[in-house]
Amino acid sequence: MNTLSYKTVSANAKTVNKQWVVVDAQGEILGRLSSKIAMIIRGKNKPEYTPHVDCGDNVIVINADKVKLTGNKFSEKEYISYTGYPGGQRFISPKELMAKHPTRVIEKAVRGMLPKTKLGAKLYTNLFVYAGPEHPHAAQSPKTITL
Repeated sequence: MNTLSYKTVSANAKTVNKQWVVVDAQGEILGRLSSKIAMIIRGKNKPEYTPHVDCGDNVIVINADKVKLTGNKFSEKEYISYTGYPGGQRFISPKELMAKHPTRVIEKAVRGMLPKTKLGAKLYTNLFVYAGPEHPHAAQSPKTITL
């Protein structure tokens, strides 16, 4: 038997084939959409997935302001941040966050699903979120996918 036919192939930065993908968030549920986006950014949807390499695609999310949350999460869920000063703990609901920065709700959800390491920080730079239907990445000729 030829033992070279079943060797495990490990991807590296030179052999990775990164693509650009557009995802429309209109009418999608936040958590389900974010988990699929995180899988694409991580590269887990590809057969050549390697855990320690950035082998995922660049994802462009459009219509981020039209994403939905189920139940009462839109008004009752809280995002917590800390300024670093005594008494500096801040709380904001998705409703208030969508009014100020509509893209941050998807960004926070996807970031929470990525690894909390240097690789996770690098993977997060592959996410581009826009509130409207337009994006400035036409030169990369991204393909549109439905999740």
